Amino acid sequence: MTDVMIQANSLSKRFGSTRALDKVNFEVQRGEVVGFLGPNGAGKSTTMRILTCFIAPTTGSATVHGHDVFDNPLEVRQKIGYLPQRAPLYTNMNVWEYLRFAAEIRGIDKSEFKKQLRKVVEVCGLAQVLGKQIGTLSHGYRQRVGLGQALIHDPPILILDEPTSDLDPNEKAEVLKYIKEIGKERTILLSTHNLSEVEEACSRAIIVSKGRIVADGNLDQIRGKTGADRYEVTIDEKNAESDKAAPKTAEVEEALAAIGGCQRVKELNSDEQHHRFELSGSTDSDLRADIFRLAVDKGWTLLELKRDAASLDAVFRDLTRGDEKLDRGADWDAGDEDEYDDDDGDAEEESKELATESEE
Repeated sequence: MTDVMIQANSLSKRFGSTRALDKVNFEVQRGEVVGFLGPNGAGKSTTMRILTCFIAPTTGSATVHGHDVFDNPLEVRQKIGYLPQRAPLYTNMNVWEYLRFAAEIRGIDKSEFKKQLRKVVEVCGLAQVLGKQIGTLSHGYRQRVGLGQALIHDPPILILDEPTSDLDPNEKAEVLKYIKEIGKERTILLSTHNLSEVEEACSRAIIVSKGRIVADGNLDQIRGKTGADRYEVTIDEKNAESDKAAPKTAEVEEALAAIGGCQRVKELNSDEQHHRFELSGSTDSDLRADIFRLAVDKGWTLLELKRDAASLDAVFRDLTRGDEKLDRGADWDAGDEDEYDDDDGDAEEESKELATESEE
């Protein structure tokens, strides 16, 4: 049994003259929860549509659970649960009807559906809304229903494309909680540009920029990718400790840039009284003592000096600076809301039963 659940080999995709993916290579192992990061248009959704067999690559190949996405698309779809950015929900159905519909098109019989439904309802927190029409639910609950349809056939792999998009902070927290719970037993590839979500839910991240992978590793490895620490320095211009004229912005910036080990200096929001700068320095050196001595030598009043180890956010900005929106594959949408008639009359009864069990 292979431990490589998802594999991309020199994966490339063109939309006309635009290259959305450029020779992308990565693997996701069994049991990993991997964040797939990048700015809007970096190629995240295009990659996921290829992995879920919605579009074909221009060149290269990809396998999911050992099956080629081009040669064996049905086998791939049997092994994955997919939640696109816009969940394919039929808003005129109630939740129970929709999940039963999703189970039926997956070929799940009635007895197996009932067994799986109980698991999905518990994991996704749907007991209280099973009998409610999807169109009346909040965005957060709709995303839970989307997760439910992705789980109803008990797949070993989940592919989630920005599952918390358009949710408020409370809804995001709830959906992330369910994703972490689900990830205990499955392999998950989670596309997002929200770095806090990756830090909360993932053990590893892949960062894409302009259709190429620019970083791949556990979060600590990626934080050290730029090899730089960040410093914030604030100089008080009006209350200098010397009789010299108050320093000018250019003078302060030039002096800071001359410190040994300083890699970059950038002016932050300054005002007439305060000069604020951001410095980058190597992680194997500490510039704070040199910055302090410089301020003393120049007679500057040092109001603030702060050092931060490179954050995931800072690394992300450094690696994707100047990224363009290259992803021309419009987000897939389920399309029209189809009507589905329930002739079993079991939805209300099943809803009450599961809701009662949940309360108990």
